[in-house]
Amino acid sequence: MISTPAWRLEHTYTRLPGLFFTEVEPTPVEMPQMVIFNEALADELGLPRDDAAVYAGNKLPSGARPIAQAYAGHQYANFTGLGDGRAILLGEQITPDGGRFDIQLKGPGPTPYSRRGDGRAALGPMLREYLISEAMYALGIPTTRSLAVVTTGENVWRQDGGLPGAVLTRVAASHIRVGTFEWAAAHRDVEALRALAEHTRQRHYPAIENTAMALFEAISEHQARLLAQWMLVGFVHGVMNTDNMALSGETIDYGPCAFMEAYDPATVFSSIDRNGRYAYGNQPPIAQWNLARLAEAMLPLFHDDEEKTVEIANDLIPKFEERFKHHWLAGMRAKLGLFTEEAEDAVLIEDLLTQMKESGADFTNTFAALSTGSSEQDAWQSRWQTRLAKQPQSRGEVEQLMRRSNPAFIPRNHKVEEALAAATGGDLKPLHALLAVITRPWDHDQKLPEYSNPGSPVGYKTFCGT
Repeated sequence: MISTPAWRLEHTYTRLPGLFFTEVEPTPVEMPQMVIFNEALADELGLPRDDAAVYAGNKLPSGARPIAQAYAGHQYANFTGLGDGRAILLGEQITPDGGRFDIQLKGPGPTPYSRRGDGRAALGPMLREYLISEAMYALGIPTTRSLAVVTTGENVWRQDGGLPGAVLTRVAASHIRVGTFEWAAAHRDVEALRALAEHTRQRHYPAIENTAMALFEAISEHQARLLAQWMLVGFVHGVMNTDNMALSGETIDYGPCAFMEAYDPATVFSSIDRNGRYAYGNQPPIAQWNLARLAEAMLPLFHDDEEKTVEIANDLIPKFEERFKHHWLAGMRAKLGLFTEEAEDAVLIEDLLTQMKESGADFTNTFAALSTGSSEQDAWQSRWQTRLAKQPQSRGEVEQLMRRSNPAFIPRNHKVEEALAAATGGDLKPLHALLAVITRPWDHDQKLPEYSNPGSPVGYKTFCGT
């Protein structure tokens, strides 16, 4: 029996202490118009095809109880109080198969946490989030997703003048962040902290042992796997503040993100990351740094004895590095068609990356060429072929593994910028054309040089859109 699409909103987050949220309604906009709607995602969620007024915040869906969530965060290592300054959570949609997902409006107007901001969003950044989050989903990387983008009929004013306003509907396993725990810790409210930990466990890790240590370990494992997946496709998040680390293990916040083209661990795209704190190669250690902040916030939950609780945290935090290396090495082996494990593999991989950096080779295309046998032979490839010969799998099996581990297409930065510029000007064709390609990233038989050739200008920069 097929269930009828409907809003089925619940609100378990609001059972937490009041310091974690404030009730607030969206501010109506002048003229909401649908720009793009994710029908496949709506079907998964069991949602109806509501009109633009719902996704702009002008009309609340049945059962909505809108709130802005409160949290803190270390932004570029500096601690500050934050909260949803331009986002409002409508509730948790219960899907036809019993899943639970946050439905959040991004850009629906000011909240008590707006900090003198207007609570609005511009069309370009909201479409960027739609594009990149759907690309990440197609790549098999845990991510928040985008359900709809609606224009508001109003301008938002930023440093570069007036821009078309828009509201994005974001879907997430939850919006609980490292910064949510930091918020409770900053209030020195141990009972609120304990309630948040139990809520997080029940929401995301119900099968684990009911201890704070087990919860931290589960979060660390999911972050290690996520970071490895980022690194394996050249994704640069751009703003890895603790308020942008979701404890579900999903990628969240697609502000100044981009995909690396020429391989270089020092690659930075964000216009405000002047010191390279969140460079491509720094992402794993920054994730561990963020987890250390989570451990600090959770200290009262680890043990009643202060000395013992610090000892526990110091034992837990370093495990991330080993977990990350495990997932990254396994992923790199798959990218090279290696089913078995040999001690020499790490050196073989690092030598390839060194060669790529020295030559300025495109990260995605290098591995795609290896997958299809279209790359030029060199000394490193001779070593690789010798290594492949040590395993029992056939060349066909090796090629299949590589094809499903190395994307043929990523959201090329110049194509993203072209699509966003055209969409801002009212032409959605480039956006839909790009979306059609990047949601089929493993299609190596599709020859589309316009979408696979690198083209980012030197010094390419991205902006957070706030």
